[in-house]
Amino acid sequence: MTQFKKNLKKKIKKILSSRLVIRILSRITYLYALLVGKTTRWQLEGVSQIYDFRDQNKNFILVGWHGRAMMMPYFARGEFPLDALVSLHQDGRIIAGLLRKFGLGTIGGSTTVNAKGAAMGLMRSLQEQRSICIIPDGPRGPRMQMTMSPLYYAQKTGLPIFFMVNSFKHAFIIEKAWDKMMIPLPFGRGFCKVSAPFYVDAAAGEAELETARQKLEDLGNRMLAEADTAMNRRPVRPAAPEEIKAAQQKRRSR
Repeated sequence: MTQFKKNLKKKIKKILSSRLVIRILSRITYLYALLVGKTTRWQLEGVSQIYDFRDQNKNFILVGWHGRAMMMPYFARGEFPLDALVSLHQDGRIIAGLLRKFGLGTIGGSTTVNAKGAAMGLMRSLQEQRSICIIPDGPRGPRMQMTMSPLYYAQKTGLPIFFMVNSFKHAFIIEKAWDKMMIPLPFGRGFCKVSAPFYVDAAAGEAELETARQKLEDLGNRMLAEADTAMNRRPVRPAAPEEIKAAQQKRRSR
Protein backbone atom coordinates (compact mmCIF):
# COMPACT_ATOMS: atom_id res chain seq x y z
CA MET A 1 0.00 0.00 0.00
CA THR A 2 2.84 2.35 0.87
CA GLN A 3 4.57 1.68 -2.46
CA PHE A 4 1.27 2.24 -4.27
CA LYS A 5 0.92 5.65 -2.62
CA LYS A 6 4.47 6.56 -3.56
CA ASN A 7 3.92 5.58 -7.19
CA LEU A 8 0.62 7.45 -7.29
CA LYS A 9 2.25 10.53 -5.81
CA LYS A 10 5.00 10.43 -8.45
CA LYS A 11 2.46 10.12 -11.27
CA ILE A 12 0.38 13.02 -9.95
CA LYS A 13 3.51 15.15 -9.56
CA LYS A 14 4.53 14.32 -13.13
CA ILE A 15 1.10 15.27 -14.46
CA LEU A 16 1.04 18.54 -12.51
CA SER A 17 4.50 19.47 -13.78
CA SER A 18 3.54 19.10 -17.44
CA ARG A 19 3.53 22.26 -19.54
CA LEU A 20 -0.14 21.88 -20.45
CA VAL A 21 -1.27 21.58 -16.83
CA ILE A 22 0.93 24.50 -15.76
CA ARG A 23 -0.58 26.67 -18.53
CA ILE A 24 -4.08 25.70 -17.45
CA LEU A 25 -3.36 26.38 -13.76
CA SER A 26 -1.72 29.71 -14.63
CA ARG A 27 -4.77 30.70 -16.68
CA ILE A 28 -7.18 29.75 -13.90
CA THR A 29 -5.13 31.60 -11.28
CA TYR A 30 -4.94 34.68 -13.49
CA LEU A 31 -8.67 34.75 -14.18
CA TYR A 32 -9.43 34.28 -10.49
CA ALA A 33 -7.03 37.05 -9.42
CA LEU A 34 -8.53 39.35 -12.06
CA LEU A 35 -12.04 38.56 -10.82
CA VAL A 36 -11.05 39.28 -7.24
CA GLY A 37 -9.30 42.50 -8.18
CA LYS A 38 -12.15 43.88 -10.25
CA THR A 39 -14.97 42.93 -7.84
CA THR A 40 -13.26 43.99 -4.61
CA ARG A 41 -14.19 47.28 -2.94
CA TRP A 42 -10.66 48.51 -2.38
CA GLN A 43 -9.30 50.73 0.34
CA LEU A 44 -5.98 51.99 -0.98
CA GLU A 45 -3.15 53.75 0.85
CA GLY A 46 0.02 54.90 -0.86
CA VAL A 47 -0.55 52.84 -4.01
CA SER A 48 -0.54 55.94 -6.23
CA GLN A 49 3.15 56.48 -5.33
CA ILE A 50 4.33 53.71 -7.60
CA TYR A 51 2.29 55.07 -10.51
CA ASP A 52 3.63 58.58 -9.86
CA PHE A 53 7.17 57.21 -9.96
CA ARG A 54 6.62 55.66 -13.34
CA ASP A 55 4.96 58.85 -14.64
CA GLN A 56 8.30 60.50 -13.87
CA ASN A 57 10.12 57.71 -15.75
CA LYS A 58 11.64 56.41 -12.53
CA ASN A 59 11.94 52.75 -11.67
CA PHE A 60 12.02 51.07 -8.27
CA ILE A 61 12.17 47.82 -6.31
CA LEU A 62 8.84 46.38 -5.19
CA VAL A 63 8.70 43.84 -2.35
CA GLY A 64 5.94 41.96 -0.50
CA TRP A 65 5.51 38.85 1.60
CA HIS A 66 4.99 35.47 -0.07
CA GLY A 67 1.67 34.81 1.65
CA ARG A 68 0.11 37.88 0.03
CA ALA A 69 1.84 37.78 -3.35
CA MET A 70 -1.17 36.55 -5.32
CA MET A 71 -2.80 39.97 -5.74
CA MET A 72 0.36 42.07 -6.14
CA PRO A 73 0.44 41.71 -9.96
CA TYR A 74 -3.08 43.14 -10.17
CA PHE A 75 -1.78 46.57 -9.21
CA ALA A 76 1.09 46.47 -11.69
CA ARG A 77 -0.79 45.20 -14.72
CA GLY A 78 0.07 47.28 -17.77
CA GLU A 79 0.92 50.31 -15.63
CA PHE A 80 4.71 50.14 -15.83
CA PRO A 81 7.47 47.79 -17.03
CA LEU A 82 8.25 45.38 -14.20
CA ASP A 83 10.16 42.11 -13.99
CA ALA A 84 9.52 39.74 -11.09
CA LEU A 85 11.89 37.16 -9.65
CA VAL A 86 10.21 33.74 -9.65
CA SER A 87 11.50 30.37 -8.51
CA LEU A 88 12.13 27.62 -11.04
CA HIS A 89 10.11 24.91 -9.31
CA GLN A 90 6.52 24.01 -10.23
CA ASP A 91 4.79 26.69 -8.15
CA GLY A 92 7.14 29.29 -9.57
CA ARG A 93 6.31 28.26 -13.13
CA ILE A 94 2.60 28.69 -12.40
CA ILE A 95 3.25 32.13 -10.91
CA ALA A 96 5.40 33.02 -13.92
CA GLY A 97 2.46 32.23 -16.18
CA LEU A 98 0.18 34.37 -14.01
CA LEU A 99 2.62 37.30 -14.16
CA ARG A 100 2.98 37.12 -17.92
CA LYS A 101 -0.80 37.21 -18.32
CA PHE A 102 -0.80 40.41 -16.30
CA GLY A 103 1.76 41.81 -18.74
CA LEU A 104 4.77 41.52 -16.44
CA GLY A 105 8.20 40.08 -17.14
CA THR A 106 9.80 37.23 -15.20
CA ILE A 107 13.32 36.27 -14.18
CA GLY A 108 13.82 32.67 -13.09
CA GLY A 109 15.91 31.91 -10.02
CA SER A 110 16.28 32.22 -6.27
CA THR A 111 18.99 32.48 -3.62
CA THR A 112 19.68 28.75 -4.04
CA VAL A 113 18.92 28.03 -7.72
CA ASN A 114 20.38 30.07 -10.58
CA ALA A 115 21.29 32.79 -8.05
CA LYS A 116 23.99 34.36 -10.23
CA GLY A 117 21.83 34.37 -13.34
CA ALA A 118 18.90 35.82 -11.44
CA ALA A 119 21.06 38.56 -9.93
CA MET A 120 22.41 39.53 -13.35
CA GLY A 121 18.89 39.54 -14.81
CA LEU A 122 17.51 41.76 -12.05
CA MET A 123 20.37 44.23 -12.33
CA ARG A 124 19.99 44.33 -16.11
CA SER A 125 16.28 45.13 -15.72
CA LEU A 126 17.07 48.02 -13.39
CA GLN A 127 19.71 49.35 -15.77
CA GLU A 128 17.12 49.23 -18.57
CA GLN A 129 14.80 51.45 -16.51
CA ARG A 130 12.49 48.56 -15.63
CA SER A 131 11.27 48.07 -12.09
CA ILE A 132 11.75 44.73 -10.35
CA CYS A 133 9.74 42.76 -7.82
CA ILE A 134 11.28 40.48 -5.19
CA ILE A 135 9.43 38.34 -2.62
CA PRO A 136 12.09 38.38 0.12
CA ASP A 137 10.75 35.47 2.19
CA GLY A 138 10.23 33.17 -0.80
CA PRO A 139 10.29 30.63 -2.15
CA ARG A 140 10.47 28.52 1.04
CA GLY A 141 10.62 30.89 4.00
CA PRO A 142 11.01 31.53 6.84
CA ARG A 143 7.74 33.45 6.74
CA MET A 144 7.98 37.23 6.83
CA GLN A 145 11.77 37.22 7.25
CA MET A 146 13.59 39.78 5.11
CA THR A 147 16.64 38.74 3.08
CA MET A 148 19.39 41.15 2.09
CA SER A 149 18.63 40.81 -1.62
CA PRO A 150 16.37 43.87 -2.13
CA LEU A 151 18.71 46.05 -0.05
CA TYR A 152 21.73 45.13 -2.18
CA TYR A 153 19.97 46.25 -5.36
CA ALA A 154 18.77 49.44 -3.68
CA GLN A 155 22.28 50.21 -2.44
CA LYS A 156 23.96 49.58 -5.79
CA THR A 157 21.44 51.56 -7.85
CA GLY A 158 20.23 54.26 -5.47
CA LEU A 159 16.65 53.25 -6.28
CA PRO A 160 13.96 53.08 -3.58
CA ILE A 161 12.23 50.01 -2.21
CA PHE A 162 8.44 50.08 -1.93
CA PHE A 163 6.78 47.54 0.36
CA MET A 164 3.29 46.39 -0.66
CA VAL A 165 0.82 44.51 1.55
CA ASN A 166 -2.81 43.51 1.11
CA SER A 167 -5.58 41.91 3.11
CA PHE A 168 -9.23 40.98 2.62
CA LYS A 169 -12.32 40.92 4.77
CA HIS A 170 -13.35 37.55 3.36
CA ALA A 171 -10.56 35.10 2.55
CA PHE A 172 -9.14 31.69 3.36
CA ILE A 173 -5.80 31.30 5.10
CA ILE A 174 -3.96 28.07 4.31
CA GLU A 175 -2.81 27.45 7.88
CA LYS A 176 -0.68 24.41 7.04
CA ALA A 177 1.33 26.34 4.46
CA TRP A 178 4.63 27.79 5.67
CA ASP A 179 3.64 31.24 4.37
CA LYS A 180 0.02 31.17 5.63
CA MET A 181 -1.10 31.92 2.10
CA MET A 182 -4.24 34.07 1.85
CA ILE A 183 -6.79 33.17 -0.84
CA PRO A 184 -9.18 36.13 -1.11
CA LEU A 185 -12.82 35.79 -2.11
CA PRO A 186 -14.36 38.01 -4.79
CA PHE A 187 -17.10 40.62 -4.24
CA GLY A 188 -15.78 41.71 -0.86
CA ARG A 189 -13.65 44.37 0.79
CA GLY A 190 -9.91 44.62 0.33
CA PHE A 191 -7.08 46.76 1.66
CA CYS A 192 -3.82 47.47 -0.15
CA LYS A 193 -1.04 49.67 1.18
CA VAL A 194 2.32 50.73 -0.20
CA SER A 195 5.03 52.15 2.03
CA ALA A 196 6.90 55.40 1.56
CA PRO A 197 10.08 54.93 -0.53
CA PHE A 198 12.80 53.18 1.47
CA TYR A 199 16.36 54.13 0.48
CA VAL A 200 19.63 52.42 1.35
CA ASP A 201 22.81 54.46 1.84
CA ALA A 202 25.34 53.69 -0.90
CA ALA A 203 28.13 53.87 1.69
CA ALA A 204 26.44 51.56 4.20
CA GLY A 205 28.68 48.87 5.65
CA GLU A 206 27.69 45.40 6.85
CA ALA A 207 26.34 46.60 10.20
CA GLU A 208 24.36 49.45 8.63
CA LEU A 209 22.91 47.10 6.02
CA GLU A 210 21.76 44.71 8.74
CA THR A 211 20.10 47.59 10.57
CA ALA A 212 18.36 48.64 7.35
CA ARG A 213 17.31 45.05 6.68
CA GLN A 214 15.73 44.78 10.12
CA LYS A 215 13.95 48.11 9.69
CA LEU A 216 12.50 47.01 6.35
CA GLU A 217 11.40 43.67 7.81
CA ASP A 218 9.75 45.40 10.77
CA LEU A 219 8.05 47.84 8.40
CA GLY A 220 6.60 45.05 6.26
CA ASN A 221 5.39 43.10 9.29
CA ARG A 222 3.84 46.17 10.87
CA MET A 223 2.09 47.12 7.64
CA LEU A 224 0.68 43.61 7.20
CA ALA A 225 -0.63 43.57 10.77
CA GLU A 226 -2.29 46.94 10.14
CA ALA A 227 -3.84 45.64 6.91
CA ASP A 228 -5.24 42.54 8.58
CA THR A 229 -6.57 44.61 11.49
CA ALA A 230 -8.23 47.02 9.05
CA MET A 231 -10.09 44.05 7.59
CA ASN A 232 -11.06 42.78 11.05
CA ARG A 233 -8.77 39.77 10.74
CA ARG A 234 -6.37 38.25 13.23
CA PRO A 235 -2.94 39.32 11.95
CA VAL A 236 -0.68 36.64 10.54
CA ARG A 237 2.55 36.58 12.53
CA PRO A 238 6.13 36.06 11.35
CA ALA A 239 7.65 32.59 11.59
CA ALA A 240 8.26 31.39 15.14
CA PRO A 241 11.84 30.43 16.17
CA GLU A 242 11.15 26.73 15.63
CA GLU A 243 9.82 27.44 12.11
CA ILE A 244 12.92 29.48 11.31
CA LYS A 245 15.15 26.67 12.52
CA ALA A 246 13.25 24.10 10.43
CA ALA A 247 13.52 26.30 7.31
CA GLN A 248 17.25 26.73 7.81
CA GLN A 249 17.74 22.99 8.22
CA LYS A 250 15.75 22.35 5.05
CA ARG A 251 17.97 24.78 3.13
CA ARG A 252 21.14 23.08 4.37
CA SER A 253 19.82 19.65 3.36
CA ARG A 254 19.35 20.66 -0.27
